[in-house]
Amino acid sequence: MAPGLLWFCNWSTLLVCAALKLPQISALLAARSARGLSLPSLLLELAGFLVFLRYQCYYEYPLLTYLEYPILIVQDVILLLCVFHFNGNVYQAVPYLTLFVTSWFVLTLQKWIIDLAMNFCTLISAASKFAQLQSLWKTRDSGAVSAVTWSLASYTCATRIVTTLMTTSDLTILIRFVVMLALNLWVTATVLRYRKTAVKAE
Repeated sequence: MAPGLLWFCNWSTLLVCAALKLPQISALLAARSARGLSLPSLLLELAGFLVFLRYQCYYEYPLLTYLEYPILIVQDVILLLCVFHFNGNVYQAVPYLTLFVTSWFVLTLQKWIIDLAMNFCTLISAASKFAQLQSLWKTRDSGAVSAVTWSLASYTCATRIVTTLMTTSDLTILIRFVVMLALNLWVTATVLRYRKTAVKAE
């Protein structure tokens, strides 16, 4: 049963992540606005994904336990470009993208750098969720924020808790996924709450 469960969790996570940000991208394009979407949240999430992917590559963990991260990073870059486009200037994304590319190489110059970065990764990723929550609380409007995307993110965190326990048992990674699961569920609930409030107001 264990190999079957591991196979299901790995491949279902990969399939979900292949489409994870598509509802969010679609919602942004349909609204032609980045209203409700937090730019700091997106930047912090991208930083967290980058550190996490680099850490997994550095320690040569099984490929299937992190294969979704390159896909998520590409989708976040597309989202970032959309946000800057709808905010008026897509070229404002260039310094951020340059910083992310540079960080990819700097992170593994020394073992202590990648280890320290991974310890901060959970805080960075948690900060991204709180930035999105703060944006929602401030505007009381979920606008173009996709509840489907946040629900799918919750699912992938839950499956990654299972795969981590069954493969590497890396406590740092496990703590990260538990924290991210709780925060993703919180954001999902907040998006749905303000969506209902907006519908009632209409």
